Amino acid sequence: MAVRLLFKQLNILKNKNCRLLCTGTCSTLSSNKNNIDNDKNWKEELLKTMKIYPDFINKDEEESLFQEVEPYMKKLRYEFDHWDDAIHGYRETERSKWNDVNKIIIDRVRQMAFPPGMPQLRYVHVLDLSAEGIIKPHVDSVRFCGDVIAGISLLSDCVMRLTKVGDEIKCREDFFLPQRSLYIMSGVARQVYNHEVLGPNDSIYQGKKIKKDRRISIICRSEPDTQQSS
Repeated sequence: MAVRLLFKQLNILKNKNCRLLCTGTCSTLSSNKNNIDNDKNWKEELLKTMKIYPDFINKDEEESLFQEVEPYMKKLRYEFDHWDDAIHGYRETERSKWNDVNKIIIDRVRQMAFPPGMPQLRYVHVLDLSAEGIIKPHVDSVRFCGDVIAGISLLSDCVMRLTKVGDEIKCREDFFLPQRSLYIMSGVARQVYNHEVLGPNDSIYQGKKIKKDRRISIICRSEPDTQQSS
């Protein structure tokens, strides 16, 4: 496509079920206490705003979502030229209507991810990444979405890497996104960090090779801040 498509449960539930699956590297340039504190601060700040919920959906729910989107997705060709060169080996669409079963799942994502009263994009982004596909480091434009991005991973595990804009070597963290998990990216993670999905050759987490196959993401986003995007 020529143009990229737009797109607590209670805090008690979040705290109970949330398990951060991540590992990172931070090169300590000095033993100076300020540097140590800074290294600690960037990681704490990031982990507060990039959260992963394993097994957010079960196998039946995954299959239900897949069966609803697959008839249309398989008609599309995988593309390798994205308008901002951020994605290679992808196809995508957006949906505003879901069957009754899947609407309940989408509503659960929205309830989990977005604070009460936060305006949300009506359309859900469906992003199909081929087994060989990659998402390059980028920060989603504030013209197209707001402060919260929430996505379910169908069909495959993957590794998502976040790197701080302007300090990519020092401040880098890898997150393992299991199949059927939900990730919620907001605040610092959304605004200050590039995010990317590693390709099959680079998908290594905690020293273990992660098998990355075709992956479909079901992504909900908050509306852009009109003042920020103007």
